[in-house]
Amino acid sequence: MERKDAVTFKGAGLTLLGPDLQIGEKVPLFSVIDNGLKEIAYKDLGRNPKIISVTPSLDTPVCDAQARRFNIEAAKLPAEFQIINISMDLPFAIGRFCTTAGIDRIKTFSDYRHAYFGMAYGVMIKELRLLARAIFIIDSHDILRYKEVVPEMTHEVNFAAALNAAKKLLTGGGTLP
Repeated sequence: MERKDAVTFKGAGLTLLGPDLQIGEKVPLFSVIDNGLKEIAYKDLGRNPKIISVTPSLDTPVCDAQARRFNIEAAKLPAEFQIINISMDLPFAIGRFCTTAGIDRIKTFSDYRHAYFGMAYGVMIKELRLLARAIFIIDSHDILRYKEVVPEMTHEVNFAAALNAAKKLLTGGGTLP
């Protein structure tokens, strides 16, 4: 499935591959690669609610800021909530970035090998073979409760909306936006 002009990079339209996931749907399964080159399946992440922060490359200022912000926010959320960052960066680069940036509260993974995550969640950019900047919040029953795919790749995610949605989920606040 292709969605032409679904996002832009500096104003130029780009095509996203994969489905346009909807709030309330059961999320698709995927596997990614950890920093030790081990394949990690979705089921290996456990049943806890998750924030999946998606970045094109941690080697850019906006992606760097996104990972750092979620690392800080992870300390403020209850321990049962997982914050995961997925990018197309090589695992070695992700490991180096985390060490240098002091990223120690979020889990970081790479989708470089098979792009299973990007294709399953509809954020694979056809023209660049990078992931579109996005946030997915998933409850403990694997239901998508919040989603933001940032329309312009050079812009930040809406941190306030994502964190409010996560807090609402944890307090049993019903259906999320």
